[in-house]
Amino acid sequence: MEFYLTAIMLGLCLSSMSLGIFITMKIFGIPDITTDGSYTLGAVITAVLITAHWPTATIIPVVLLSGAGAGALTGLIHTKLKIEALLAGILVMTGLYSVNLVILGRSNVPLLNVATIFSSFHLFGNSIYNDAVVALIFILAIAAILGYVLKTDFGIAMRATGNSASMTRALGINNNVMKIVGLALANALTALSGYLVAQYQNFTDINMGIGIVITGLGSVLIADALIKWINIRSIVCQLVVVLVGSIIFQLVLAFTLSIGIDPNLLKLVTAGFVLLIVSIPMIKKWGTA
Repeated sequence: MEFYLTAIMLGLCLSSMSLGIFITMKIFGIPDITTDGSYTLGAVITAVLITAHWPTATIIPVVLLSGAGAGALTGLIHTKLKIEALLAGILVMTGLYSVNLVILGRSNVPLLNVATIFSSFHLFGNSIYNDAVVALIFILAIAAILGYVLKTDFGIAMRATGNSASMTRALGINNNVMKIVGLALANALTALSGYLVAQYQNFTDINMGIGIVITGLGSVLIADALIKWINIRSIVCQLVVVLVGSIIFQLVLAFTLSIGIDPNLLKLVTAGFVLLIVSIPMIKKWGTA
């Protein structure tokens, strides 16, 4: 049972990244590979500042700003230099690997004897329940703030840009600015996932972000299927479903490991599972042909 609770906990920690990918993929239709680098960036900055005994109230804004800066850089390369969003994300992600390594100073940093966001809550005897409560409160607060932002005039303009760029351009909205802000917001949320995961697993590794975008994409695709199935219109409810999708994705991976699949094949299983989700509409068409 605790094995699946750990999966739920990891799903909660990664759900902030899923919210970020939801913004880039479902609102703007941009495949943003910056995620791999900004996720690690959030974890790296967290490790450096926690070991330097910075307070949580200070670390979170720094993590958010660093992730936003990475996303904004991708947006600037895409909109100002007219480079495809996918390539722009790859360029920034590649550069961030060196940046992260310089900031961290070595390949990994343990966080075993430092105070974390999870070490301040002791309501239950089992630590995993305490961690889950902290993560749930944290993520629900983030989702509520994001839901509020997306329902403001600015948020509606940002969503409209993704739906019809020509219409928003005719209304006088600067589409390039909206894309840059959207990518900055998405990567700030991704960095926040790195912040949570680093503290939950008690270490930061320079390679922890490799392929993480696939995990977020799988979570968003699960959420998108649920949104279409239930026919959810409210943006706030859609964000909540994205959180659920992140947890479901981790539970599927946990089930895969529990039936004896070699952990070395986990990345392959993850890629295969995402491929299956993406292929479902085409499989349905073949079935009805």
